[in-house]
Order: sequence, then C-alpha cells, then structure tokens
Amino acid sequence: MASLGRALRAAATRPRRSAAQGLGSRPLTSGAGPTTEKSVPYQRTLKEAQDPAAARGPSRPLPSTADVVVIGGGSLGCQTLYHLAKLGVSSAVLLERERLTSGTTWHTAGLLWQLRPSDVEVELLAHTRRVVSRDLEEETGLHTGWIQNGGLFIASNRQRLDEYKRLMSLGKAYGVESHVLSPAETKKLYPLMNVDDLYGTLYVPHDGTMDPAGTCTTLARAATARGAQVIENCPVMGIRVRTDDFGVRRVAAVETEHGAVQTPCVVNCAGVWADAVGRMAGVKVPLVAMHHAYVVTERIEGIQNMPNVRDHDASVYLRLQGDALSVGGYEPNPIFWEEVSDKFAFGLFDLDWDVFTQHIEGAVNRVPVLEKTGVKSTVCGPESFTPDHKPLMGEAPELRGFFLGCGFNSAGMMLGGGCGQELAHWIVHGRPEKDMYGYDIRRFHHSLTDHRRWIRERSHESYAKNYAVVFPHDEPLAGRNMRTDPLHEELLARGCVFQERHGWERPGWFNPGGAAPVLPYDYYGAYGHQAHQDHAYNQLLGAEYTFDFPPHHEVIRQECLACRGAAAVFDMSYFGKFYLVGVDARKAADWLFSADVSRPPGSTVYTCMLNARGGTESDLTVSRLAPGPEASPLAPAFEGDAFYLAVGGAVAQHNWSHITSVLQDQQFRCQLIDSSEDLGMISIQGPASRAILQEVLDADLSNEAFPFSTHKLLRARVPGRDGSGRQAWPRQRRLPGHRLSEHRERLPTLARGPAAGRQPPGGGPGLHLQAQVHHPLPGARGPSAAAGGRPPQAPGLLHGGRESAHVWPGGHLEGRPGGGPRTQGRLRLHHRQDHRLRLHPGPQRRAGLPRLCEEWGLQPGEDGGDLSCPGSPEISL
Repeated sequence: MASLGRALRAAATRPRRSAAQGLGSRPLTSGAGPTTEKSVPYQRTLKEAQDPAAARGPSRPLPSTADVVVIGGGSLGCQTLYHLAKLGVSSAVLLERERLTSGTTWHTAGLLWQLRPSDVEVELLAHTRRVVSRDLEEETGLHTGWIQNGGLFIASNRQRLDEYKRLMSLGKAYGVESHVLSPAETKKLYPLMNVDDLYGTLYVPHDGTMDPAGTCTTLARAATARGAQVIENCPVMGIRVRTDDFGVRRVAAVETEHGAVQTPCVVNCAGVWADAVGRMAGVKVPLVAMHHAYVVTERIEGIQNMPNVRDHDASVYLRLQGDALSVGGYEPNPIFWEEVSDKFAFGLFDLDWDVFTQHIEGAVNRVPVLEKTGVKSTVCGPESFTPDHKPLMGEAPELRGFFLGCGFNSAGMMLGGGCGQELAHWIVHGRPEKDMYGYDIRRFHHSLTDHRRWIRERSHESYAKNYAVVFPHDEPLAGRNMRTDPLHEELLARGCVFQERHGWERPGWFNPGGAAPVLPYDYYGAYGHQAHQDHAYNQLLGAEYTFDFPPHHEVIRQECLACRGAAAVFDMSYFGKFYLVGVDARKAADWLFSADVSRPPGSTVYTCMLNARGGTESDLTVSRLAPGPEASPLAPAFEGDAFYLAVGGAVAQHNWSHITSVLQDQQFRCQLIDSSEDLGMISIQGPASRAILQEVLDADLSNEAFPFSTHKLLRARVPGRDGSGRQAWPRQRRLPGHRLSEHRERLPTLARGPAAGRQPPGGGPGLHLQAQVHHPLPGARGPSAAAGGRPPQAPGLLHGGRESAHVWPGGHLEGRPGGGPRTQGRLRLHHRQDHRLRLHPGPQRRAGLPRLCEEWGLQPGEDGGDLSCPGSPEISL
C-alpha cells in the first residue's frame, strides 16, 4: 500500500477538478450508488449477511400501537430509546430500515472529547461518557468497546492556546481533568510528535474512543430489557397525520411496508435521511448530506497507547487505532451528496484525494513518521450537517408529536448519550432538563428551514470553520441578507456594520471608515468561486478575532456616550411583533406571563413568559389594546381582548412556538398573529428623546399626561403629506411612530445626528417608535418643568475648560467648576479660564457647531470638536 507521503505527492501532480463539477458529488464507480464496501477500523460491524427469510421482513412482528416510535437505529436512535425506557416508557419502538448502525453510524470515527466551548455541551459529553464507560456495562454485563486513551489538543498560535486555557477553566467547573502542557511536556507524552511549531497543548487524560457496533448493540440490549422493542429490516414509508377539533395537526401513526403502528409521538433519528422522513409528515428539516472521510494507516511502531490528537489549526485529527492511526479532518471544499439514496446502508464512497490531500499535509507535519507509513484503508461515508453545526432537536413547530433528533454533524456518537437523555425527557415531560436552546429546532425562523440556498451556504461555512477558534464577536458570511428591514440601506450607507440574528440583518455598530456591506457568499474560494479580494465586512470581522476588547470597542463607547448625553436611534425592526387576540386572550395572557397584564387598555407591562414548570421561556413587553371599530395598519380587528407582544428577535420563533403550543394544549379560544415582517420598530433613547419626539407630535408628552408603562395611538406630523399625517402606534411611554417603509427618509431628520444602531443593555422593545425618556437628577429643574410647558429641543453637551454643563436651547444654564449637569440654558465663561468649548456628539452637534461659529465667530479646533473662544464671557443658545 502506498505511503501517505507518496499519496500526497501523487495528489499534487493530479489535475484538479474543473469548476464545472461545482458542488456536486464525485462520480461513483457504480453509477448512482456507493462503491464497493471498504474495511472500517473496527473488529466487527452489524452488516453480517442474513438468511434470505429474515431479509424479507422485519426482525420481529410490529405492534399495533406504541407510545413512541423512534425512526433510525443509529447512535441517537438507540440512545433515545434507551433513555425513554429508563424513564418508564415501556411501549417504545425503534424502527430501522436495515440493521442497527447502518447509514452513517457504522463508519464513524467514534471520538469523544470532553471539553467544548459550551457548558451545556460539556455536561452532555460527560453523560455520554458515563453511559458508555460505566452504566451500560453495569446493566448488561457487556463491554461497549470504550477505550480511554486520552485526548490532546494542539495550539500552534497564541490565540489557540488562550482558547484552550479557557476550556481548561470551564472543565474545572465540571470536574473534567485537563492540563496545559508545554512543547517539551508534550514531546514527553507523545514522542512521535513534532513540537517545534507549538505554543502548547491541552491534555485531557479521560477522553477516549467508542465503538459504534458495541455501543448500539449494548444500548438496544439495555432498552429491550426494560420493555422497549427494536425492529430491524422495517423501512418507514409514511407518517399519518390527523387534525383535531381545534385544527391542530398531530401525529397519528407510522406506516411501514409491513403494516402501521398507531402512535401519538414520532422521533426522527434518521440521520442523513431525516429530511426525507420529515417530508413524509410535512416537517422541514434543515440539513445537508456531505462526504466525510478518514484513512487508516498501516502499523506504526511506538504509537501504541498514545492519546487521540486534534490539531485545530491544521484542521486534522489523529485517532489511535490499536497500533495504527486514523487520519481525518474538515476541509473547506467538502463534497455534497446531492441525491441521497434510500438504498444506501453499509456502503462507502471513493475517496477524493484532491479534497483529502490537505489533511495529509497537516498530519505529516504533526507526526512526521506518517510520511513513510502506508495506507491500510480509506473510509468515506455520508454525514449530515446543519446551518450552525449544531444538532436539530425538539418538537417540530409544524406538527405536534413529531420530534427531531438528527443533524449531529459527525458527532452523533460523542453527543448521543447526553442528547438522547435530554430528548427522552423532552418527550416525556414536555421540555428538556438542560438549556437546549442551541439545539432546539425552534432556533431557526420558519422562513429559513426550507430555504435551500441558505441551508447549503450556512452548512458549508459551518463545516469549513468547525475547527476555527470560537471568538465572541464572530459573524457568519454565508446566508446573509435574508431578512432586511426598510432602513437597511439607509443605515448601511452610514457605515452600519450588521450582525445576523434569526435571518435578520441587525444593526451592530457604525464603522467610521464607511459602508461595509456583506457580499454574496464566495464559499471561501471553493468550487470554482472567486474569493472576494476586497471585502470590507470580512476585514472588520478579522480585526475582531480576539478575546480582548475588539477594535470597535472605542466606537461603541462613543455611541453609548452620545446616547447618554443626548439621544440615539436604534433600529430594532428585527424584533418579533405578535398580537394575541380573541375571547380567551386575557385567560391566555394570565396563563403565559408572570406579571399581571390584565390592566386597563393602554397599559404596557414588562414581564417574563413562563412554562408549565415555572421556568422562564423569555422576557418581553405586553401591551393591552383598546377595542376599536375596525382594523388598522397597526392593530387587527378582534373580539374580546387583545394584547400586543414585543419579543427579542433572536428568539421570536421559539416564543411563537411556545405560545402556540400553550394555546393548543389549554384550548384557549384566541389567535396569535405574527406581524414581524409587516411592522418596523425604532427605539429613541437618551435625555433628548422626548424633545425629538415632540417635534413630530401634537400630543402632550409630559409625565403627567403620558405616564410610564402606558402607550397611545397617536398621529405624527409628516412633512409633504396631508395634514392628518399617518396613524402610528407608540408604546411604552411617549412615542410617536410611523410605518418605516413609508417614512425611512424621515429618520435622519428626527435624529439630527449620527444614528446609533447598537441596543444597549436594558433597552425595552416597542412598536414603531419607543423612547427611554430622560429623568432630571433629584432637585434639578429639568427642561420639562421649564416655563411654557413645551419640552425644549435636544441638548448638546458643552465643556468649557474646567466647567461643563448641559445646554438646553431656550433655557438658561450657568457652568460650574467640576462639571455636572444643571438645568438652565446658558454657559457663562469666567475670565482667566481656558476658553475652549467642546460640543459632544448628539442631536445638537451638527446644528450647534455652525450656529456657534456663525453667531460668535468661533473657530473649530483641529478635531472639529473644540472651539476657540474669542473672549466672550457668555454664550447663549
């Protein structure tokens, strides 16, 4: 057999694939199906030949009914069945179309690394390890094939070592032993390793490997001992759905070639084939199938008992295989399996050496002896991958009783025990024990879960970046600009750097260097795509790849100070905007929300939304609507009661699904209406917010006329339109509003200054416009109390040498040593004082600077903010 070094040199001289071959899978030697089977690095698999009689039908008779039917006999299916049985669900059935582990599980590498960047994942991995290393053997007396040889993470740069130190700290909190080793210590542990380019390593002595066949057969043995059933050779042909008296779609039965099983609950653990199973029930499953490969080497002297290795920067792993190694990784140009065959069971694909070569380079650099080591076998099989490289779990929002346990991104063995336990608890008790939001199918908006381009792009990027350092300020480049609001182009032109949340382009911060649009996804130059050479957005992201404060931290500081000193406008249109209406809307609200929202119409309440166990699902604002004679653009027509709900954009689908489930389960006679795509949301915050809003409203915005935690339907004055203006729904204090799509050009005029797009902590949501209105300091006479009643225009912040004061146009304010706000309107300068004024960013700056320069002959300083004073003792605005 050729050595890895020879294979590397051969691949270098082989012609590359043409761009015309694109994203499609490589032609297979047997046409549309897999190639002849190759050996995987296990002593046994479950693909032994069966007698012809057994192959014609299921391995045992089908029951007529079952409490739960699990579809798929891979790692997740077997783990879920086992944990359901442990929870007392004895009438649970697992249906497998071939033999256990067929499809994807049988050829998996079976690595288990205990440390991940997420605390929840650390707990899930810990449970998997307990199950395979202890629990199953104690229950059944069978060995699962668990081997504890340790794990070693390689750091070849400083940032990677910092990440590993963070992982070690997290591991300490959960009792996972780990050690950061120097290059010399690493060499002592792993003598065959090249450590010349290392900064250090992270060693976890209790990591190891699992055997797919041994684990799944032992799980099945333990589950059937508790009354569960495992039926092989029984393909599922359809999912029968019924509609109940309230119009809710629910699972009714599973149909197979050999009969139907009546059941209220189905668990889709079909791996690569989960999308096909979902389509049987009208459920969208956002995943793609890709080729995933590793090679098994010939015997290597001195490799015995070495730990498994993960070299993230080389995107390669080395799995100990007795006296040999399995070498694999994640490449930037994986091959998509376009036409998933339902006949595929224990087959494999031909290995594309053009794609796999980069892993050989990394492996040979890390363990040089591999260059002269032969290749014993190649293993290239299908795996399922998701848009964020996280599994798909939980009840599908389209169909009650249909649960997902799929899309494990080649980590189904590793995460199977923990996720199987949580999924079983989800089914039995209605929710998982741990915070599984990152795996919950409801984390994706329904408009994205069947959008093939978005799924494909995001799944590719997640695969390609699987070994990348997880930085706190990273953003995806794939699948962007899916959901944009009417202000998107306006903010983009002003330098807004957008973040992706729930498919929305959400304003993040403003780049002083100008516009930084997100360009169409270039697949990182793979598949014949031309990589973007001058991508400003990607360059900004690259500068933020740090665990320290990012470069834009100072920009955000200035934005926050502008908001605190004057005002800022926040585009929060990505928020979810729901209406809960109907005769039982008040009962439903009392059931859902922790605060008392049964207040008079016009009230707005900030509250938590709870689940049946008293846990918190989310926080949101709930506004009780006044009944009207007819529907308006801002409120639907309704009978009974109605509430307007403003929820965080990143959890909108989750909130929608939770509320809908409660309405269905409690049979409340009311309706939930989603207006998120129809309405925009602007938040105006800062001490000048009231004054800004007053410019477009005739209503009295005083505290007495418009108390806190109330809302009103008001009319806004819009220049260039008829005198009546447009109706709008302000909420939560004193806010005018207008439909963004009609008045986007009005926003800069309202703000009178640079827009700020970052949501500060505690900023509450509102429909169309909302404001955090400035409250004067105790004992101070604020502008709202000034003579004349009408609030003044927006303030600027003037600094005069050692004195500083807020200046409110139309009022009077004297400076005082040491600074501090006073509530008049004139800044008095004293002699022998440093006569330089600084007008800080805020709504008054652009109007104030020219006015000061023109009326008082002041000259801007070099930075455009300081003004040299000609000696006048007093400046009045």
